[in-house]
Amino acid sequence: MRLESLYEGLDLQEYYLGKVTQVYRSCSIAQIDNHAVMTDRSKFTKSFRPNTINYFVIVESTGGVFLGEVFENKASRKNILDIASFGDEKTDDYHEISIDTIAFMTPESNKFELAGFKTLGITDKVYLATDKVYKLFLSSLEFSSENEEPLPAFATYLNRSQADVVLKPSTLFNRHLMCIGATNSGKSTTALAILDKLVTTKRKALIVDPTGEYRNAFSNDEVTKLTLGVDATISPSKITMEQWEKLFETENSSQGAVLSEAITSLRFMKKSGQDTYYTKVGESIDEVQENLASVTNDDTDFNIELLPEQILAESVCEPDRDNNYNFRYRYDALRANANASFIQKIQYQMTNTRFLTFFSNDPSMRNLLDVIDEFIHQPETSLYIDTSQLGASEGIGGMVIDLVSNYVISRDDVKPFVFFIDEVHRYAKSRYSDKEFHGGLTLLAREGRKKGIFLYLTTQIPKDVSPILFGQIGTILIHRLMLNDEIRTVESHLDDYAIKHVRKLNQGEVILTSVNLLHNMFIHINKSERTQYNDTPLL
Repeated sequence: MRLESLYEGLDLQEYYLGKVTQVYRSCSIAQIDNHAVMTDRSKFTKSFRPNTINYFVIVESTGGVFLGEVFENKASRKNILDIASFGDEKTDDYHEISIDTIAFMTPESNKFELAGFKTLGITDKVYLATDKVYKLFLSSLEFSSENEEPLPAFATYLNRSQADVVLKPSTLFNRHLMCIGATNSGKSTTALAILDKLVTTKRKALIVDPTGEYRNAFSNDEVTKLTLGVDATISPSKITMEQWEKLFETENSSQGAVLSEAITSLRFMKKSGQDTYYTKVGESIDEVQENLASVTNDDTDFNIELLPEQILAESVCEPDRDNNYNFRYRYDALRANANASFIQKIQYQMTNTRFLTFFSNDPSMRNLLDVIDEFIHQPETSLYIDTSQLGASEGIGGMVIDLVSNYVISRDDVKPFVFFIDEVHRYAKSRYSDKEFHGGLTLLAREGRKKGIFLYLTTQIPKDVSPILFGQIGTILIHRLMLNDEIRTVESHLDDYAIKHVRKLNQGEVILTSVNLLHNMFIHINKSERTQYNDTPLL
């Protein structure tokens, strides 16, 4: 595409700035000839401020046109107002801009590509880039050559209010997407803006909401809604031992072993048709072990309400011999004391009535895994799961996320969908131990793309996210970050200029960096009109 085509219908001289006078390996310098463009502020708009920096310019070269970004603006006079006096310029006056070349387009092409080793030339003419050029550059940023319909615009380029950000779904999601930002930086607004475009265009999304923030954002016609513990349940038999440990946040291996023994005992009682816990004090060891050994992989159901009593009943030790030389369990006060805090933790979890309702076989409620199975095999449907009624415990959320992650990755013939998880740092690790909570998420990050499952995660504490999981993320939306530790987690994705501005981003402003883009993008998110419960109350 030639220069004339880029400025079709416009007066090219109104955008002319000057000529390149110096060329270096790292940048080039152009001297301003058209001072009227630089000083006539009546023509300045939000998208048209040539007297600043961080705006784009077009440079006409013999081989094509370059797209450059101005990073320095310098005038020779200390009093810049003197330059506005036309006809009063001195012979040694000058006004220069420094240009970083970022893209190139040949006359035969209709999109920009990386400039590579191509450089500007002395006397090449420099012009202000228009919104049309911005839009062309944005459309050229994507590496994806897939012939897919892009998402509707969800943002505008910073300092270019008329230049919409229009990206293909594969650009955002095919290497997974994470939104990072401090509290009140606009992270949730960004999340909803993108989810809005997915649902509106009939792309599939599985939304897990731990706070209920998005509960009224989508209509029942757009998404299927479930509230865990209210209208959705799951049988305890579907939960693995590892997931039970996540749920109750076992502090060490001994608590995990006690929990496993207690659940096995309750499974035996359920198998035997007895609705009570297994009392072991005074029972024959050989008989108890024989009974527990009879529990098979098919005997998975049990009464979770009896778990605290069963853990207490596990407080036994190897026996003394009786007169008949039979070995029988006896009560162990030491183990009982060790298990007391664990029992209290489980009882606290169960004080939430929704907890016991969720882990049940209530036939009047929908089964969570059955609904997910329907969702992953149906086209153009989305599913919203509200986990807020189960309480604020990270253990419950971590277990649900792990359960859903392992379930969907085990299914075949999955219709591609986006798996959205808000505040993923909540499920990073146990508060009581160093156990990682997102083994299922890590598996999805590594293997999910092969089945068409793409993660969309948000977090305000990126350093708490597993390095293995974080390493699988290819696209990041970065809002304002303040702590050095948090900035260090994303600095490998940013250049020096972007790193310096992470602390300066206003609410709703984002740095978009991706392995699928030619260049990092500074954008402003367009707030969705959908209902969102994230307003901060006033004092």
